[in-house]
Order: sequence, then structure tokens, then C-alpha cells
Amino acid sequence: MTPDKLKAILADHALWLHDEGGKRADLQEADLQEADLQWAFLRGANLRGANLQGVNLRGANLEGADFRWANLSGARLSGAILDEARFAGAKLHGAYLNGVNWEGVELSGVDLSAAKLNGAN
Repeated sequence: MTPDKLKAILADHALWLHDEGGKRADLQEADLQEADLQWAFLRGANLRGANLQGVNLRGANLEGADFRWANLSGARLSGAILDEARFAGAKLHGAYLNGVNWEGVELSGVDLSAAKLNGAN
């Protein structure tokens, strides 16, 4: 996905979140490998089955986002807000999850091998 297309999707998503038109971000099965989404506001976004290998999601608001079956190997999620996010079947091998709060997060079948979990709850 091109950076311009991603930027447009995020702008539409922001409008949708504020009830000002736009539409929910549908990034299902999108290839976002190595994207820089630090501090992104993706609350409620659909990222099911997306390729998020190495993506930077530090400090991002991912509350209620759907990451089921997504590949987040090596992703950086330190400081991200994950309340009520769904990760069932997701691949988080080698992901950076330092300080992440997992309360209320769906984690069934998640691969957390080699993940960095320092200070995670």
C-alpha cells in the first residue's frame, strides 16, 4: 500500500471516529510491512490478516482494533493502547510489547515467541 493511500484511509477513519462522515479503516489483509504508524489513532480499525511485520505502532491507539490472524512479527507496540483489541491467531513473534497492558485483550492462539514483554501487564 502506498503511503498516500494509507494517509487517506487514516484521514477517513479520523472523520468516522468523530462522527463527521468518513469511514472505518478497513485494512484487512493490507501489506503495511515496515510502515510508520507511531501515535496513529486506529481505534476500531479492521487489520484482520494484515501484514504488519516490523511496523512501528508505538504509542498508537489501537483500542478495539481487529488484528485476528495478522502478522505482527517484529512489530513495535510499546506504549500502544490495546484495550479490547482482538489478536486471536495473530503472529507476534519477536514483537516489542514493553509496557503494554493486555487487560481485556483477546489473545487465544497468539504466537508470542521471542516477544519482548518487559513491564507488560
